[in-house]
Amino acid sequence: MNLLIIAILAIRFAATADTLPAYDQYPIYKGADLGLRYSPSASVFRIWAPTAGQARLYLYANDSSEVAGKVVDMSRGLSGTWWTSVPGEWKGWRYVFSVRNGGEWSSEVPDPYARAAGVNGKRAVVLDLRQTDPPGWRQDRSPDFSAGNRPTDAVIYELHLRDIDVDSGSGVRQKGKFAGLGEWDTRNGDGEATGLSHLREMGVTHLHVLPFFDFNSVDESRPDLPQYNWGYDPLNYNVPEGSYSSNAGDAAVRIRELKTMIASIHRHGLRVIMDVVYNHTATALTATSNFNELVPGYYYRHSPDNSFSNATGCGNETASERPMFRKFMLESVLYWMNEYHIDGFRFDLMGVHDISTMNLISDSVHSLRPDVIIYGEGWTAGRSPLPDSVQAIKKNVARLHGIAVFGDDLRDGIKGSVFDAHDKGFVAGNLRDVESVKFGIVAACPHPQVDYSKVNYSKAPFATAPSQVITYCECHDNNTLWDKLALSAPEVGFADREKMQRLAWTIVLASQGIPFLYEGTEFLHSKGGIDNSYNVGDSINEIRWGLEKERMRDVGYLAMLIRMRREHPAFRMSSAAQIAANIHFEAAPTGCIIYTINGAAVKDSWKKILIAFNGTAMTQKLAVPSGLHSFQVGAVNEWGPSVDGSVDLPGYSAAIYYR
Repeated sequence: MNLLIIAILAIRFAATADTLPAYDQYPIYKGADLGLRYSPSASVFRIWAPTAGQARLYLYANDSSEVAGKVVDMSRGLSGTWWTSVPGEWKGWRYVFSVRNGGEWSSEVPDPYARAAGVNGKRAVVLDLRQTDPPGWRQDRSPDFSAGNRPTDAVIYELHLRDIDVDSGSGVRQKGKFAGLGEWDTRNGDGEATGLSHLREMGVTHLHVLPFFDFNSVDESRPDLPQYNWGYDPLNYNVPEGSYSSNAGDAAVRIRELKTMIASIHRHGLRVIMDVVYNHTATALTATSNFNELVPGYYYRHSPDNSFSNATGCGNETASERPMFRKFMLESVLYWMNEYHIDGFRFDLMGVHDISTMNLISDSVHSLRPDVIIYGEGWTAGRSPLPDSVQAIKKNVARLHGIAVFGDDLRDGIKGSVFDAHDKGFVAGNLRDVESVKFGIVAACPHPQVDYSKVNYSKAPFATAPSQVITYCECHDNNTLWDKLALSAPEVGFADREKMQRLAWTIVLASQGIPFLYEGTEFLHSKGGIDNSYNVGDSINEIRWGLEKERMRDVGYLAMLIRMRREHPAFRMSSAAQIAANIHFEAAPTGCIIYTINGAAVKDSWKKILIAFNGTAMTQKLAVPSGLHSFQVGAVNEWGPSVDGSVDLPGYSAAIYYR
């Protein structure tokens, strides 16, 4: 019976490209053995290429070999697959595939499931993954951050592997590498902690690391050149990026160094979130990507004229709703979680993906590890053939399972529109944004005191729980907060801009949801007004560790806010019902927001909390009930004296009181 099925499929898919069946008629392979299965006695290879009439495996001794040491004609398998078993020990050999479609042979490419690659990812590598484990790797465990595995207990800090330590004053030896981020007890010239040690001192729980899978935009063969990229240009999804390794030509080294970095981060009490980019493949390689060479057209969406659709702004968009790409996404995420002990995933342009695929991924991940955090950008960068009703976008977050989206309403409410560098937000005195900030304070959940008609983007609550919202005001995209404030409020001096920045931090960390901070914000990080610094180099992007001592007052302020949040569950409510019942917005002067939190209801030692934000330049007089204490954020004397009556709240500042 199986032979008959294979014969029918062979005839069916031997057609030319213009007579191929619709993509939804392609066979679905349900096995778990796509890619390489290595053993010292034989290496077994399987690819999915249902339209191919022939398939070949090429084995090369190294990256530079021009002639294959062995060429193997592969056999047709079930459900559109091709496979072969090559006897003997092939560890270290490079391998690629070519398939024959419509009478033409494709270029030689690694298969999408490749887990190791040589320089620049052009050839996959036969490897025994167990030999890439650093000492103690099997005993590595993620540190606890929440007794109840509640995402709202996290404090996320986003960073880029080069930015964080490439500065000459970072004290890190292996700058811009996996190994560098794993270094411990590093210090700058003033003796202040840098890198991982600094981040631990800050009190964050999770490090969101920009893409570190194998991307196309940096030439790994030229480490001597000044090269830089954020990495949103995927090449081999399951392979670590070679430019972050000490030796890009040694496939085992890059894997071992990444695992060593993750183990070090775990040992020092932090977790790792991986930035994943399944929504498109490398911009320059759409038609010649590993996916498209093996199965032309299938993995991408298309416009009516059959050109590649482009909801990503990168020249293509992947088709997550098609079973074999859905399968690839799921298996890739599970591979990173299981093999590399990843603690969370941030999905780039998650709105390009369909809800069913994202829910399948989330359900599968959380059935194995309930503590893994999943979130993404709840939007696209352009129109997609995928209907809005099934996109994993912000307005559909209530239909997503355990997945959060970025709260751009609060982001732009705090600092002004990211689409207009000169637009002011609440912290710079724009009274228009009061309701947008209130919307963010309650994490986009239903609240009777928010006027949704005045919220900048969302005209209704979209979240059904605070765990569905990433609460933030800046990230790697667009201007840094410090630069945005300089551009939108050029009339103010350094001291007032510093107060605006602190006010923004306070809003983020005193709001509900999952707080998210951007690298270097505690040093008032500037990129010189460049809002899209994805390839402009270290001099613009790097964190300047020489500023740490000078900005220590700001560092202390932010660290104290993080400590306050982590110590007090009133800022980390778990349900929309709790938020609606226990947060109350009080009457406030124009340009101010005042609200109280019933801490007793969530068993907080602060039974009642009053928080006030002044977004104006003027000192405002506030009524404060008697018997409250002032929380002196960033001061040596944390617990302030009791206050009575009214207090003066300076311009661009916040006040926190508690009983």
